[in-house]
Amino acid sequence: MLIFDTTLRDGEQSPGCSMNLEEKLQVALVLEEMGVDIIEAGFPIASKGDFDAVQAVAATVKAARVAGLARATRRDIDRAAEALKGAAAPRIHTFISTSPLHMKFKLQMEPEAVHQAVVDSVSYARNLCDDVEWSPEDGTRTEHDFLCRCVESAIKAGAGTINIPDTVGYTIPEEFHALIAMLKNRVPNIDKAVISVHCHNDLGLGVANSLAAVQAGARQVECTVNGIGERAGNAAMEEVVMALRTRHDAMPYVTGVKTEMITKASHLVSAITGFSVQPNKAIVGANAFAHESGIHQDGMLKNAETYEIMTPESVGLSRSKLVMGKHSGRHAFKSKLEELGFTLAENEIQGAFVRFKDLADAKKDVYDEDIIALVDDAVLRHNDRLRFVSLQVVCGSKGPQTAELEMEIDGRPCAAKAAGNGPVDATFAAISQLFPHEASLQLYQVHAVTQGTDAQAEVTVRLEEAGKTVNGQGADHDTLVASARAYINALNKLLVKREKTAPSVMSA
Repeated sequence: MLIFDTTLRDGEQSPGCSMNLEEKLQVALVLEEMGVDIIEAGFPIASKGDFDAVQAVAATVKAARVAGLARATRRDIDRAAEALKGAAAPRIHTFISTSPLHMKFKLQMEPEAVHQAVVDSVSYARNLCDDVEWSPEDGTRTEHDFLCRCVESAIKAGAGTINIPDTVGYTIPEEFHALIAMLKNRVPNIDKAVISVHCHNDLGLGVANSLAAVQAGARQVECTVNGIGERAGNAAMEEVVMALRTRHDAMPYVTGVKTEMITKASHLVSAITGFSVQPNKAIVGANAFAHESGIHQDGMLKNAETYEIMTPESVGLSRSKLVMGKHSGRHAFKSKLEELGFTLAENEIQGAFVRFKDLADAKKDVYDEDIIALVDDAVLRHNDRLRFVSLQVVCGSKGPQTAELEMEIDGRPCAAKAAGNGPVDATFAAISQLFPHEASLQLYQVHAVTQGTDAQAEVTVRLEEAGKTVNGQGADHDTLVASARAYINALNKLLVKREKTAPSVMSA
């Protein structure tokens, strides 16, 4: 079973989600290490930033195929082929809408013209790349006769993979199973291509539909880490992979994914995108292996299999509690990082260790989750144009609330003092003084990384500017410092977002 990860492409199209080149490379390298078969690195025509990211991932990743998305135009396909030149195993993924609704209102094309575009685009892509994937956008709402005709023509033109996307998350498992079975029965050359599926989660059925398609004969699943993606997201990679592993009796298929790296990948994507994982999220949520009910706890103490269908270790979770503190040395800290799945350069380890010692001095108990949060915050931000330095806040019921902030902007130190309606407002006002912008605050959210009154705070901030939204995250034992870090992180992401100019009719 092939796992096609589109976190860097469809995942990044989530409102508020934006990754720079270095962040995309970090995710790509983790996906490669995990054993993902195909990494869709981006949409090269979308912007120079997207092109550069696809080019960099293509030149870096060697163990996985690297795909670039392209609409059914020569300009798109040329751009994708150029970005993928350095790939050890490149793939051009081209698509066009095929449903009556999309053809009439979005493309404003007749079915015959769409069919010809399928043949022309796949043929052209095949001349530039040995590995071509074709997708009929809005495939689940496409008339069956026309879908079969387009699939047959795409395979004849050179597509080695046929992806059937449930673009708007409309289908249900039984219906999708029947659709895949229909294609296998009706398309005469279907045996010459791998059937893939790409399911969105608008009705919460992305994973269920993907697995139904696998049972009907699909042999590639397109998915994202943490299920991120447009609107309600995509099928979650970790859920698909663990369902196949856990229910091998019902679905006897094997992936090459090293499941022990799932938690590491989830933390990395969450930290980079600013999209927190909900506590009750399957596989990677904080409560996925937590048991509070007395009946459940009793069963767990007697035999873990009574209430756990998979082990925490199988997805890379550590059972350890408190093992680090203010007396822990650098060697022990480095070993803990390795245990948690982090591979850092020496300078990154040193920076994270300084943050760890500061945290250990301020916090009684240091948990694995604390270390993960501080490493994510310390390491992933080192190339940001805007950097937090220090914050001093005066607050309380008598007022006035003021914030004195020090930052670096493009390496230049600067400072400001501002008043506000509360300490958070004052802090954000100080940031705006130092870096004026038109973005408006859409979300401010705080949650504790671990238990206790001395727990680290992890803050999520969402900003909106000119229709573009970004999420930023920051962690610190001081909630106001975490808030400043999150706001600054969001502004850095906004700078990346400003460079992106998505082409029209962009989807999958």
